[in-house]
Amino acid sequence: MKAKSIEYVISAVAGAFFSFFGILAIPLALLIPCNIIDYFTGLAASKVNGEKITSHKSFAGIVKKVMMYILIFVGFGIDCMLSYVAVTLHIETKFPLLFAAMVASWLVINELISITENCEATGVVIPILSPVLRFIKKKIEIAVDIPEDDDTRATSHKDNG
Repeated sequence: MKAKSIEYVISAVAGAFFSFFGILAIPLALLIPCNIIDYFTGLAASKVNGEKITSHKSFAGIVKKVMMYILIFVGFGIDCMLSYVAVTLHIETKFPLLFAAMVASWLVINELISITENCEATGVVIPILSPVLRFIKKKIEIAVDIPEDDDTRATSHKDNG
């Protein structure tokens, strides 16, 4: 009877998570365990390689993980503003959390790369993982490469002054 209750609670929590986050649920469901695994594989790699693990280094790692979620929130903010503009202009959008999901997905790829690097640093090497993950990361970076135009910033600054 107790096992069934636990199943119901897990199902309810998972359902609520996926319902609340929508398209963002899968990247977040992957990012959270990736953050934890990366943190601990990083500690293991440091220990195996004789590096000193300090509280400062550990805290910096945790801060980096927290910053990832702040970046997802920034993507969410972009999505909210685009949604607001789309509704105002009566434009139908198909992906309400597109930028947040893209940021979260990119972060998952980075975490997976870091996990494979940490494993390699401990002596566990699977040659196919790192190259495939780096290839995916490169494809994403190339797809979203938007050149910055310095003249545009200078012109808009002059118009405001």
